[in-house]
Amino acid sequence: MRIGIHLDSSGAVTVDEIQADARAVAARGLDSAWTNQAPGGWDPLAVLATTSDGPDELGTAVVPTYPRHPVVMATEALTVQALSGRRLTLGIGPSAALIMTGEFGIPYTAPARHTREYLEVLRPLLRGEHVKYSGTFFTIDTQLAIAADPPSVMLAALGPRMLEVARDLADGTLALWARPKTVSDYLVPRLSDGARIALTLLVVVTSDADGVRERVARDYAIVRELPAYRAMLERGGLSGPADTVVAGDESSVLRELRRFRDAGVTDLIVSVPGSKEDRERVLDVLAGSSFAD
Repeated sequence: MRIGIHLDSSGAVTVDEIQADARAVAARGLDSAWTNQAPGGWDPLAVLATTSDGPDELGTAVVPTYPRHPVVMATEALTVQALSGRRLTLGIGPSAALIMTGEFGIPYTAPARHTREYLEVLRPLLRGEHVKYSGTFFTIDTQLAIAADPPSVMLAALGPRMLEVARDLADGTLALWARPKTVSDYLVPRLSDGARIALTLLVVVTSDADGVRERVARDYAIVRELPAYRAMLERGGLSGPADTVVAGDESSVLRELRRFRDAGVTDLIVSVPGSKEDRERVLDVLAGSSFAD
């Protein structure tokens, strides 16, 4: 199991701070660093394009599809791939109606079908192929002339239909709000052999695990308002995001993370909800441990 760290890309941090975090990940020998399109935050692909001293893999988890035309996404992804020394993993997803329609005013229509068409256009564009396509959402007749290797493409997929799209057209899924049993019993059987399962997980090394869970329950209350997230929690018999947190002393945290490895997670994206000191403590614990299969 590869270990990655989620980099805060919100407007509350500077680009210099994001890049310093990426260097800290690389200095500890961890495998990857991931950014997302945080509300009001930095552009994740642009940030990764300028991250020269980070780990071997730089990923987005995720960039929303609806605001970016697939030709634009392919163009930007290939540019970042070239600038980053072929380290990009492009994670995309449809986001949620609450954000796409509620904040951006974009109709959130048939997200699974929209995503399937998006990938049917995006993947061949990334390979340098001429794409002539006519679908419900996209009509394309173009080709990119960018000399860059195509990046790996991951899809944020939680529901059955989206997981079918991930199985058919992506290199794996980006998931969250899951426990090991949900991974082994729900995600693994719906993906093809060899598919990556990258799971974002809240992790804190602490003597006050209950306090951490109380804070997560409060700070992440909006998760229950997003249908895909709520359904994912309910599939695992969980009442809220706090039930997915891994918190405790070093040995209990490492023991729990190995359960995710054994369940089928190939890539763990660790997010630390807390202070800079909390983050440094988790990084140190991860750096001193082996999660090889």
